[in-house]
Amino acid sequence: MNLNWLERSIATISPQWAYKRMAWRSAVSAFDGGSTGRLNRNWNPGTEGYDKISQGERTRIRLRAQDLERNSDIAGAILLAFDRNVVGGGMMLQAKIPHNMPGNADGEMNHAIEDLWEEFSKPENIDITGTQSLDEIEETLIRRYIVDGGIIVVKVYTDDKRFPFKIQVRSVDDLNTLNTIVPLENGNRIVEGIELDKYNKPIAYHFKKLDGQTLLPGESVRVKAEDVIFLFKKNSPKQVREVSELATALPRIKDANQFIEAVSIKERVLACLSVFIKRDTPSGGGPGRGISQFATDRKDYSGMTLSPGMIGELNPGDEVQTVIPAGQASNSKEFITTLVRLSSAGIGLSYEAVSRDLSQVNYSSARQGLIEDRKLYKKLQKMLIKKVLTPIYLEFLDVMHLTGQLDFPDYFNKRKEYGAHVWIPPGYNWIDPAKEANANKTALETNQDTLARICAERGEDWRDVLKQRALELKYLKDLMKEDDGEGQAEDADDPDEDES
Repeated sequence: MNLNWLERSIATISPQWAYKRMAWRSAVSAFDGGSTGRLNRNWNPGTEGYDKISQGERTRIRLRAQDLERNSDIAGAILLAFDRNVVGGGMMLQAKIPHNMPGNADGEMNHAIEDLWEEFSKPENIDITGTQSLDEIEETLIRRYIVDGGIIVVKVYTDDKRFPFKIQVRSVDDLNTLNTIVPLENGNRIVEGIELDKYNKPIAYHFKKLDGQTLLPGESVRVKAEDVIFLFKKNSPKQVREVSELATALPRIKDANQFIEAVSIKERVLACLSVFIKRDTPSGGGPGRGISQFATDRKDYSGMTLSPGMIGELNPGDEVQTVIPAGQASNSKEFITTLVRLSSAGIGLSYEAVSRDLSQVNYSSARQGLIEDRKLYKKLQKMLIKKVLTPIYLEFLDVMHLTGQLDFPDYFNKRKEYGAHVWIPPGYNWIDPAKEANANKTALETNQDTLARICAERGEDWRDVLKQRALELKYLKDLMKEDDGEGQAEDADDPDEDES
């Protein structure tokens, strides 16, 4: 029990009065969550900042999350849900340079940029290691963001004449955390491998030095912050490092793994059938044991097993006794479902999105679950676009212009116009397309929705949809005219029909 200074003073005279006073003070607490009574006696969280509290456990949490990533079905299902719905087939770029820009009357610049970007997105062009395409890099970014809590992208320039600009994906474990927090000569300080100014703004990142295939934690390589993209979620104003998004779900996922293992062992034991042979005459000799004169002819059961349809023979007087374990299969479905539901809710997903179990949903509940899940997916897509894809794309435009592969008149004075673009994330399909189509039709006719938003949900650009539909309708109209013309010509060339 915690006594304040007044109660400690009273306790020197009368301990009973001091403890009574403290008990009354606890009883009249304004908030149950702030009470220091018996039920909250062991609830004493640290008073340091968010980053200080998480700093000591960040690495441990990341390693545990990586372990579950490798060994847990539930963790794997969570990550696959994000892979499928956030990245899917990848983000599609559409350049949107205005048509009134010189040389772009028919969108030639936009087509040239998109073709060049598609070529740049190949593994040998965009990845410094030459092993991952842009779509695969996006999957890695989202997966490491969820498991590790963050991922780092470094802008790199090489001597490649076609695409000198490339990117390097680095783990947060590459940051050198051995550097001290003492102020540097420029007044900055290094916290967990990140150099910060007095406003906690990242100025540079200090990575472990790579010697061949080994990282040397004792030496650092300083990279300016302008060349680094650190993708992580900031939950506190003073936070400078990442924390795994699975942090709150880790205990539940671990419990589910251990429970499933225990249930599996129990079920295997219950499924076992054992057989014992009860001998009429014990084997071996000795005082007081009678041994038959035919003892040498007795069968030995060692090594024998049961098999379907077998025919065996026992020694005279021996009996077979079976052992069937008592008990029944445990009803573990409800408990596992609860653990999966809690794990899913802890990261913002529905139970159905992770478990793929749709046996207990109807159209309304399934649609509501999809809506809530897609809010999270869209939030991650927006983060990926704004923090990673857009900076890489703008850097790509600068390099392509400087190398002469894209000719932009007065580029540096009109970078905003030349850099206009949109990213189209992978689209989603609804449960009942007919109901959704009717709802969209009604929403459009009553001005409650727009074609741009409806098309964006399907991963399409509304302008492209209208242009394509116009081309299709025009082509259909031309075909119908051709068919009518051929029919009239055939009728005119058939004299029999005219005579009849």
